[in-house]
Amino acid sequence: MAEINEVLLKKKDKVEYYENCPGCKIDKLKESSHGLPYKHLFFLFIVVLAAALPISSLFPFLYFMIRDFHIAEREEDIGYYAGYVGSAFMFGRALTSVLWGMIADRYGRKPVILFGSVTLVIFNTLFGLSTNFWMAVSTRFLLGSLSGILGPMRAYASEICRKEYQALGLSIISTSWGIGLVIGPALGGYLAQPAEKYPNIFSEESLFGRFPYLLPCLLISIFALGVAVLSCWLPETLHIHTKNKVLEDSYDALEATAYGPSEKGNMQNSEERHQFSLQSLLKNWPLMSSIIVYCVFQLHDMAYSEIFSLWAVSPRKYGGLSYSTADVGEVLAVSGFGLLLFQLFLYPLVERFFGPIRTSRIGAVSITTGLFLLQNRAVSQGERGAANGISLSAMSLFKALGPAGGGSLFSWAQKRQNVAFLPGDHMVFFVLNVIEAIGLLMTFKPFLAEPAVDK
Repeated sequence: MAEINEVLLKKKDKVEYYENCPGCKIDKLKESSHGLPYKHLFFLFIVVLAAALPISSLFPFLYFMIRDFHIAEREEDIGYYAGYVGSAFMFGRALTSVLWGMIADRYGRKPVILFGSVTLVIFNTLFGLSTNFWMAVSTRFLLGSLSGILGPMRAYASEICRKEYQALGLSIISTSWGIGLVIGPALGGYLAQPAEKYPNIFSEESLFGRFPYLLPCLLISIFALGVAVLSCWLPETLHIHTKNKVLEDSYDALEATAYGPSEKGNMQNSEERHQFSLQSLLKNWPLMSSIIVYCVFQLHDMAYSEIFSLWAVSPRKYGGLSYSTADVGEVLAVSGFGLLLFQLFLYPLVERFFGPIRTSRIGAVSITTGLFLLQNRAVSQGERGAANGISLSAMSLFKALGPAGGGSLFSWAQKRQNVAFLPGDHMVFFVLNVIEAIGLLMTFKPFLAEPAVDK
């Protein structure tokens, strides 16, 4: 009995690494190196950037694209159709994010990221080649449903960093997203309709003259193609234990001898159910509460991005600013640059001092990273892909509602310019402020719960 206890103590005290397990290799690297994993953070940065660029690049020119499709009977109805194009991507992602998360938990983060990068190249290019409304909607839908990158990358960010650097790793995602909010609208604003903006370089009969919204999409697709190639060297972080099974079973038999088969069997079955049961994730209130709050803020952000772009380019007679695509791209790029500076230089320090919940209350621009932290800390590694898939699916559904609802609200508001209460676009921005206030109230107890123990 003493020998059995000695063997069990060795197993308990010693961290066991499996030779051919990619997750174990990452864990050994984290244990042996106390510094930042710069190479892995670079992979994280460029993959998320490639995923972010197509989401924001269409906003500066979406109004003009819908106008060129000649589907809206009146100019005031353009926002209505633009909302559906803006929502198609997020609606597709809402339908498949949980599936991609489960695939990432079963087969690894890397295959999902590679497949998503390739589909991004294909369907983003086809969107730039759209010649009618339905082609634009379908290509955006397929792009969203087949590119399941973001959920696995959020799990990946927690898995490549030591615990003290997890906030930084997740901040890299928000930072890369912020750069996407800078570069994406800038590309869409300055490079859409190149034959009109740069007639000395692009003629009306050229490829980019016949497809005026292809150039920004094509450049983003070329970048995504380079990311897909680099992702071949992306290290896997999922634990896949296929070796030393006999030795592990021997230890399990010793534990059963020492402590009884019932306790060991119950523990093992409980762990397996916890790891693979979607129901257990849905009952995890720290996880679900952070997802719900995250969804409310994302609904506001997506609706605002859509509405601001439509309002800025619409004619002054309807309460707009009559901006060009370049003007809209410049405004969105400047605002995104402000977010980028905060995430890059201030957020990691502020989060360490105040924690993710208080930091999220201080400013809505930091809500994303703080809730990423809460979601990843509320589950174990084996559940992170699925948990982030649930989060991404719910968030995508709310983001799909944002442009669709915002576009319809915008079109309705443009038809009520002379009413006494909140005329025209005043009503639109009032509704946006109400949504933001609701999200802020939901960050307080008893609604938002912080995980008791990091997993």
